[in-house]
Amino acid sequence: MMNTEIKTVAVVGAGALGLYYGGRLARAGVSVAFLARSEVAALRERGIQVKAPDGDFALSPAEVRVAATPEEIGPMDLVVITLKATANDQLARLLPPLLKEDTVVLNLQNGIGVDEAVAAVAGVERTMGGLCFVCVNRTGAGVTECTMAGHIIAGEFGGAATERTRAVAALFVKAGVRMTVDDHVTGVRWKKLVWNVPFNGLAVARGGITTEDILRSPEMEAEVWALMREVQAAAAAHGVAIPEEFVVDQVERTRPMGPYKPSTMLDYVAGKPLEVEPIWGEPLRRAQAKGVRVPRLAALYEELKKLSRG
Repeated sequence: MMNTEIKTVAVVGAGALGLYYGGRLARAGVSVAFLARSEVAALRERGIQVKAPDGDFALSPAEVRVAATPEEIGPMDLVVITLKATANDQLARLLPPLLKEDTVVLNLQNGIGVDEAVAAVAGVERTMGGLCFVCVNRTGAGVTECTMAGHIIAGEFGGAATERTRAVAALFVKAGVRMTVDDHVTGVRWKKLVWNVPFNGLAVARGGITTEDILRSPEMEAEVWALMREVQAAAAAHGVAIPEEFVVDQVERTRPMGPYKPSTMLDYVAGKPLEVEPIWGEPLRRAQAKGVRVPRLAALYEELKKLSRG
């Protein structure tokens, strides 16, 4: 089962990431269908606006295919999942109508354990994982703003990169998105947690603040470094070596972002469910299973669980 010719794409989730990547693919001439929930009417009426460092663009309503159900879309060559992991209980309903024998499912969610959730429905043989190192926020219905284009690292959930992995990457590159492939996507997921655990976590735990607020406080910056070290230790126990220069770069590249609002903080302020389990809970459990002491991660997890319930 190897699909290297990708002509049709379904984007599951019309939030910041879905609009940004789906919009770029559509602008590049790929046939893209967006599976949306609450904003179907708005997207059909207004289309999509993408604000990006390399130039803004818009897709008219006539250029945007929007569906409220996966049955309206049908089987596709590539399915890109940009839903929050809090909606993964819906995958069993949303994915099957989009699948054919050689469909590729690219999961762009954050955290650990999320590819397993997709593979449980789509099958390991169809599943790819992808990590988005990007600053992008949804600023209105059908409007997404990217302030740092960054890149995507993607790989096969079931093993080393293949011809189809490279075909997916080539499709995104054609659309103006830098995507590289990796043979160990779970290792990349641990690396992404180095940033997500402290910055998304503290932005929420301290009441809905920005990355600039966090780094302006010596106490909070010290907490950032301590949490990163715990993630680094947990990853090492799982055979994932995260170099010191990578950890340092995660902080140093955040300083010039200005008052960036991490996605979890935006969800918190909007009263939406938080992705507590894949970003903090599962890494904590995996660290503890290996006997790694992660007291700050444990405390942050408990705090975020309470805030998410609240």
